[in-house]
Amino acid sequence: MTEMQFLTYETLPDARPGSAEGAAPKTIALPPPDQRSGLPLMTALSFRSSTREFAPTPLSMDTLGELLWAADGVNRPISGGRTAPSPHAYNEIDIYVALPNGVYRYDAPNHQLLLKHAIDARNLTGYQDFVGKAPLDLVYVVRTSRLQEMQQQQRERFSAVTAGAIAQNVALYCASAGLVNVIRGWINHRLLADALRLNEDELPLLAQTVGLPSRQHA
Repeated sequence: MTEMQFLTYETLPDARPGSAEGAAPKTIALPPPDQRSGLPLMTALSFRSSTREFAPTPLSMDTLGELLWAADGVNRPISGGRTAPSPHAYNEIDIYVALPNGVYRYDAPNHQLLLKHAIDARNLTGYQDFVGKAPLDLVYVVRTSRLQEMQQQQRERFSAVTAGAIAQNVALYCASAGLVNVIRGWINHRLLADALRLNEDELPLLAQTVGLPSRQHA
């Protein structure tokens, strides 16, 4: 991993993780998605947009389960295929879920959350002032060790495409379920990698904030 991969920004004076709010279980089993719910695709596309104002209301477990399944869940159990494309099914993008009670990694094959760190890292997922107040921030992390068989010049391109497809899945789910979201690339990659306790072969690419609309946009 080279220094050129990290964008440099001024360090924020309060850029430290907060204490976890409430218990942080090691594993959270997510409810299965209701695949009959939501709006038709064309209607959801008409509502897809970016929003930067969020209500602090927590998302329900049912909503979180559907959101993550839509993002990159297993939709073909026999083959293990996912809702988002990945080159050669490397599944090189991991979804980290920053909640008030801890940072979790989404385990798609078992549709569950695995605790990574019992801290509130939402304010570290970007420089925008709303990220620490919204109920959920997703971080898309590429595990470069899964791409060793791919040519070097293709790795960044294809992992970016996969992350973008996952983010669009999330955006369409939000439009369908009455949620709001925004995709963000303005992050301190090194600070966030440290907060998430990532390994040397893992790099955060994008973040996405999700929540209910604020009263101003309700």
